[in-house]
Amino acid sequence: MATKQVEVRDLDEGSYVMIDEVACKITGYSTAKPGKHGSAKARVDAKGVFDDKKRSLSQPVDAKIRVPIINRKQGQVVSVNGGEAQVMDLETYETITLALPEDLSLSPDDDIEYLEMEEQRKIV
Repeated sequence: MATKQVEVRDLDEGSYVMIDEVACKITGYSTAKPGKHGSAKARVDAKGVFDDKKRSLSQPVDAKIRVPIINRKQGQVVSVNGGEAQVMDLETYETITLALPEDLSLSPDDDIEYLEMEEQRKIV
């Protein structure tokens, strides 16, 4: 899995983080002051990028955590069949099948942007 390690204090809202081996986008980040016998703690609330489930994490701010490397790519819709779209990647000209988000209607020749991490892909 393509990841890198960063300290929890370097995270901020809108960035990505791995929680329970799932890539998540951070929706909330807060820190608590250091106590008498410990270091400052950070609470991270996030939403799964590919499954939309909410997850949270509490770690010391100096702990190391994995951050996924997610590629943002451009594509062109070739055809739409029900809840799926055939999309051609504009860099490699590879054709892939992606699930359509419910709130989005596409037609052939539309340009889209999608996220890719290993074999997982999602239209944004």
